[in-house]
Amino acid sequence: MANTLKLEIVTPDRKVLSEEVEYVGAPGIMGEFGVLPNHVPFLSALGIGNLHYKQDGKAYYVFVAGGFAEVSHNQVTILAEVAEKATEIDVERAQKAKARAEERSAKAKEKMDAARNQAALKRAITRISAKSCGKNAGTC
Repeated sequence: MANTLKLEIVTPDRKVLSEEVEYVGAPGIMGEFGVLPNHVPFLSALGIGNLHYKQDGKAYYVFVAGGFAEVSHNQVTILAEVAEKATEIDVERAQKAKARAEERSAKAKEKMDAARNQAALKRAITRISAKSCGKNAGTC
């Protein structure tokens, strides 16, 4: 493909994706960032969110949580703690996790418990969002 960059998404368990793409948008811990071909090299920590990329004009989504993104030599390498393509997400499981996190948040007495529950809640909500974005062909 002309005017593309390589996107690789890897977790400790597996290679999630390896594709030539036109654009990558990812959830950095300081905010979302976008990468086009010939981007300046950089490294960023990742937060919890939906990575999206464009391929042949269509948008695709991948849920990511934690890790790092490296941009160098027309390649974006995502080393994520967790990454799931929108098509792989089990919405029922994510909704149950969301309900559990909301219930625990209501009962949390310590700040550490509250922070852990908020992170679990954000992961569940973002997974659900990624799945719905993937179904709607990029209308998120």
